Amino acid sequence: MALHFSAIAYPDPAVTPTDSSYLLVMLHGWGADARDLSDLAPMLDLPNYQWRFVNAPFTHPQIPQGRAWYDLESQNFEGLAQARQGLRAYLLGLAEETGIPLARTILGGFSQGGAMALDVGLTLPLAKIFSLSGYLHFQPESQPQAIAPILLIHGTEDPVVPLRMAQQAKAELESIGASVEYQEFPMGHAIPPMALARLKSFLS
Repeated sequence: MALHFSAIAYPDPAVTPTDSSYLLVMLHGWGADARDLSDLAPMLDLPNYQWRFVNAPFTHPQIPQGRAWYDLESQNFEGLAQARQGLRAYLLGLAEETGIPLARTILGGFSQGGAMALDVGLTLPLAKIFSLSGYLHFQPESQPQAIAPILLIHGTEDPVVPLRMAQQAKAELESIGASVEYQEFPMGHAIPPMALARLKSFLS
């Protein structure tokens, strides 16, 4: 059965100019939903951008209102294969819906959403990929097409996703030829202003 993906659009599609330069697709973390990160669009204030804040397809096992990209507590990431396939199809559909091609689409996420952005983003001809406090699911494989530039931001005091996982992700991504910008900040599992400023620099 195909998974359903819903999203918050910013700005309102009814008033969005048709000449938007980029589409930015943002994936939330485990237990959150699309609303969790939707304030980032006005905060970053990127002109000529359309945003989609996507709801993960599965209900969180402990938080009824929360969403999950897959079961983080299972040994084999149950649901990941379905989520990967569904998100990929969703992104291809967005290109048709918005008229903005994948080459001008940016995929990013926070925590589990950051892991999904890396997982799916490596397989598509995107403009850029970013992961905030994220990680890699598996050792990435070399890709037939050029890999989009990647930004990894991580906190040195992150109690949820250890810093070593970000450092390992950087090394593994570079091993398959990816161009990786890597930034550590003295922060926990969060997106403080200094991280937003670094992200805006990458996106501008």
